[in-house]
Amino acid sequence: MQLSTLDWTIMGGFFVVSLIIGLSVSRSSGRSFRSFFLAGQSMPWWFLGISMVATTFSTDTPNLVTDIVRGTGADGNWTWWAFLLTGMLTVFLYAKLWRRSGVLTDVEFYEIRYSGPIAAFLRGFRAVYLGIVFNIIIMASVTLAAIKIGSIMMGWTPLETVVIAAVITMAYSALGGLRGVVLTDMIQFAMAMIGSIWATIYVLNLPEVGGLANMLAHENVQPALSFLPTFDGNFMEDLVPIFLIPIAVQWWAAYYPGSEPGGGGYLAQRMISARSEKEAAGAALLFNVLHYALRPWPWILIAFASMIVFPDLASIAERFPHVPEQVVRNDLAYPAMLTFLPAGLLGLVVTSLAAAYMSTMSSQVNWGSSIVVNDLYHRFINPEASESQQVWVGRIATVVLMIVACTLALFLENALQVFNIVLQIGAGTGLIFILRWFWWRVNAEAELTAMIVSFVVALVFTFSGGMGLEGWEQLLVGVIITTIAWVSAAYIFPSTDEKTLVSFYKKIRPGGRGWTRVAGQISEDTSEDGSDFPLAILGMVVGSGMIYGTLFATGYTLYGQTMPALIVGAFALACAFGLWKIWPKMKFD
Repeated sequence: MQLSTLDWTIMGGFFVVSLIIGLSVSRSSGRSFRSFFLAGQSMPWWFLGISMVATTFSTDTPNLVTDIVRGTGADGNWTWWAFLLTGMLTVFLYAKLWRRSGVLTDVEFYEIRYSGPIAAFLRGFRAVYLGIVFNIIIMASVTLAAIKIGSIMMGWTPLETVVIAAVITMAYSALGGLRGVVLTDMIQFAMAMIGSIWATIYVLNLPEVGGLANMLAHENVQPALSFLPTFDGNFMEDLVPIFLIPIAVQWWAAYYPGSEPGGGGYLAQRMISARSEKEAAGAALLFNVLHYALRPWPWILIAFASMIVFPDLASIAERFPHVPEQVVRNDLAYPAMLTFLPAGLLGLVVTSLAAAYMSTMSSQVNWGSSIVVNDLYHRFINPEASESQQVWVGRIATVVLMIVACTLALFLENALQVFNIVLQIGAGTGLIFILRWFWWRVNAEAELTAMIVSFVVALVFTFSGGMGLEGWEQLLVGVIITTIAWVSAAYIFPSTDEKTLVSFYKKIRPGGRGWTRVAGQISEDTSEDGSDFPLAILGMVVGSGMIYGTLFATGYTLYGQTMPALIVGAFALACAFGLWKIWPKMKFD
């Protein structure tokens, strides 16, 4: 398809603004490691919250949601909606702990929590495993979505899309650091939301779709409408994998970027960059509200519409014969629907998708580079490196990580494929990321065991074709094996030395019975519970109720089901009131 002059003008203007922002803050960002990777720890909560949600709104996100809806229906989104629980746990429990820790990256955590050569090894291992390998996989998935959008909406080859998309992102990321990333995220998120909502309205009114009511009544869409679990049909085939496993196991047991149990990754980077503990928690709360309550429905509605216009893969392939066969999957339906948009709106939506790509890639590559610099280069290669040297190594790492990720993207097929691979690799590691803050017995060997075992289990399932197990069964087996392995390692290997445990406890003040043994060895008063655990759990439950209530009240309203919408909306308001009462009682330094 052809973009009009207006479309290209909108896109070109956005690219220019992004580069200008990167250039304008390059000097202040390049002064030191903290300036480049933590924005001087001066960011307000609302900047950081919007930056978090802009980062998680990538080009692959609407594609992923479309893939899920077309494959299993709206209730299939529980595979990521369940992560709200860990997100709210981060808001009320872990955000303040990350800000209080004083670390520069989440990987540096290992050497304030554990002791000895194994702690240093784990820090380096985790830096390579998480900051480079895992990070590259995620960036490749994001780039894959850009490739699909480029092929459908621009007619570009995969290589052309990769080169064009990556160069601009590399430029402003390498120049402006985290400050530049956060500032551009503000614009990117606004454009992304305006574009997705406006596109949804237009798509619903296409003659082929016939409006919201007609779409919801269509025979192709009716079976996919339910967003809450039902007891109809086969229990094992529907309720267990779609709802019970995500809500009962996956949210706490599996590691997924942007939804890390205990907070981590670029979310931890944002929380560490906040001006205070309270602002770190506020940023995390805003992120969860926007991510789960505001964004999903435009994507879900377009996915429904695509089930009418493109009922199967053959219809997509017929409409876009130039697209390589291995790329034609359900997730391609989202960009396929956007090809119906008129000039002007098309430019805005394409630009918003480019903005989504840039926000995610810039955050991932900035976070990955911070780990390369702080936890590999400065820690093991050149401990005497000056601040300017660290910044320049970070800029070089930004370029290298981007190139490798884009190359890998040329060999992937669909976003859901990557999502499932990442979930399986991280299966069973989530619990240790939660408990390491609150149980003194967790040691470096336990973490290392969890990472190695989960990775090996994922490889076995991948190369054996799943051994005859469904995806959710593989996840459950991975969680059980990994959990048994790391808990055993925690008892088999020596605990962290007393000096490190006492130092960690006094600095973090996690509280809870898991530290009773350590607290008893400290002479001064240690009765203060810096985590405020009981209130934090209550806040997590009430906050989750508010966001889920808002999400589903919106769904019932769109479906024209007034009474359920009013009941669930009232529940959401009651939870919001409870949250308003709880927040002032939280303990922040």
